[in-house]
Amino acid sequence: MPATELLARHDVAVVRADNPSPYTLEGTNTWLVGRDPCWVIDPGPDLAAHADAVAAEAERRGGVGGIALTHGHLDHAGGVALLRQRTGAPAPAPRRDGEALGPLRVLATGGHAPDHVVFLAEGLAFTGDAVLGRGSVFVAPGPGSLRGYLDALERLRAMGLQALCPGHGPVVTDPSRRLAGYVEHRLERERALVAALEDGLRGVDELLARVWADAPARLRTATAITLAAHLGKLEEEGRLPEGVERPVLPELPTV
Repeated sequence: MPATELLARHDVAVVRADNPSPYTLEGTNTWLVGRDPCWVIDPGPDLAAHADAVAAEAERRGGVGGIALTHGHLDHAGGVALLRQRTGAPAPAPRRDGEALGPLRVLATGGHAPDHVVFLAEGLAFTGDAVLGRGSVFVAPGPGSLRGYLDALERLRAMGLQALCPGHGPVVTDPSRRLAGYVEHRLERERALVAALEDGLRGVDELLARVWADAPARLRTATAITLAAHLGKLEEEGRLPEGVERPVLPELPTV
């Protein structure tokens, strides 16, 4: 089914923010679900024009009953205050795994951010930065981060979803294939990393050059963050050799 028809059938609208970048693709997608009132997923960045467009669409849908955030990065959550000013919407709802928020159900994913969740609604998954419409995402390091993220992707795949509505990029109408591809992509990086370690590589620069040779230079921060997550997973599993240099990470990107 074409994405436009699928969204119409589920009474879902999308408003895209004008904040394109290597991390945000064409811009951040703000999703509006249902009506009388609707729920807004990820109000987007702190841009007045975007808040105006979201508020106008929400008004056509009978107002805002609630705001749901996939995670706290500013390209998704920075516009909360503006949207509340324009619509009188309540503060973003707390998010707990398995709980319902209006028409939405929460699935904790971690990975891209410790607080990351996906929202489920009648065969659709609003994936924020857990799964993009195109390309892959960086995974932040932390205890159990990468393993938990992979487990969440497998849980999503088992749900028989109709579509993924991502935080950036187009709607994904082949969810099972995309989710399987995301898992395989991470495992392929892991296999390449293990091979590099077995060959004696220990430095951050040489590991990135070997394992992420296809990554553009402008995404080096993202690849270094993801390298740290992969090294953490190997350490948790008792598979990390001694003497491996860890990335010295700047403040994590808020996108």
